[in-house]
Amino acid sequence: MADAGATNDQPSIVILTGAGISKESGLATFRDADGIWARYRIEDVATPEAYARDPERVLGFYNARRRGAVADDVRPNPAHVALARLEAEWPGEVLIVTQNIDDLHERAGSKNLIHMHGELLKARCTACAGVHPWRADITLDHACPACGSLGTLRPHVVWFGEMPLGLDEIEDALTGCALFLSIGTSGNVYPAAGFVQHVRMRGGVPTVELNLEPSEGATLFEHARYGPASEIVPAFVDDLLSGGLAAAGARASLR
Repeated sequence: MADAGATNDQPSIVILTGAGISKESGLATFRDADGIWARYRIEDVATPEAYARDPERVLGFYNARRRGAVADDVRPNPAHVALARLEAEWPGEVLIVTQNIDDLHERAGSKNLIHMHGELLKARCTACAGVHPWRADITLDHACPACGSLGTLRPHVVWFGEMPLGLDEIEDALTGCALFLSIGTSGNVYPAAGFVQHVRMRGGVPTVELNLEPSEGATLFEHARYGPASEIVPAFVDDLLSGGLAAAGARASLR
């Protein structure tokens, strides 16, 4: 997990990303009108109760998601690449807090990253809590690589009713950042949807929404820019790296 603490006196940036940044890479979103939750009931495939009731069905649902995530035609898009560039070139810390369970940020080169909803390409053992890289299907016949237990592996993802990961580190980062960006999020999934309010309560910290269209929390942001992530994110990063926080915020306000 990333270290969210500031390591120097340069201004730090916290970036929240959601499904909208990965959609242009070929991954289905969950909450769009034609998204995954329009075709599956959350109660059947994405809760601890569903796993206890029918583990094969839950594992099958996530096996299909995992196969899609590792498909040859699913690759980081220019938005992922731009954020990796920002991390590499910005003089202060850049932390990406992602709601996405894919590995597209890592594949683009981002290193300071918290997957608050877990990671699809990892398996977790319900017996020993060990977490292991896992790119293939998970079945009840698999043994845990650490403790050897059979039928105890589950996707390393946060199900509805479970606590998101890294919240203490995220809160520390939000409390100390000089800029908060939200990219490709719906604005209706908490606690992530409340991050902008956390930052705004501090006063004087720019908040920017970069999205295909206004989110449910769009009015909470000081600045915004709307359009495809693969276009608006690289442009915003260019503005930020060339002109700093003030220039990027001013240009983002041109909705």
